[in-house]
Amino acid sequence: MTRISSDKVTVQKPAAALYDFLSDFNNFQQLMPQEVTNWKSTSDECSFTISGMASLGMKIIERTPHSLIKASKHGSAPFDFTLSCTMEANNDATDVQLIFDADLNPMLKMMAERPLTNFLNLLVNKLKNTP
Repeated sequence: MTRISSDKVTVQKPAAALYDFLSDFNNFQQLMPQEVTNWKSTSDECSFTISGMASLGMKIIERTPHSLIKASKHGSAPFDFTLSCTMEANNDATDVQLIFDADLNPMLKMMAERPLTNFLNLLVNKLKNTP
């Protein structure tokens, strides 16, 4: 199993507000870069294409109020994975990190590790600017 983690960032929002935002996949589109196309979502599921990489689908499988949201592969993704968003209250702010665990073969790991790390870091850093 390959684990790819984003940087841990501090978002100037209470954990409850951040949890409410991240618990709904409809809000995730605001975080996505231009390279993400074909976005489709409900509150519990989403699917999209990352240009030059793959089409992915996710479904939220676990919600722990104000501390964890976990999604797993859903649909025709080319490998099994989970994406966890951990949140830790820090006064009026929240420390957030994304953790991607995937069943990648060594070749795919070598090709995908850097782009996925950059993608996860982009997402957590965009959280700082969400309404």
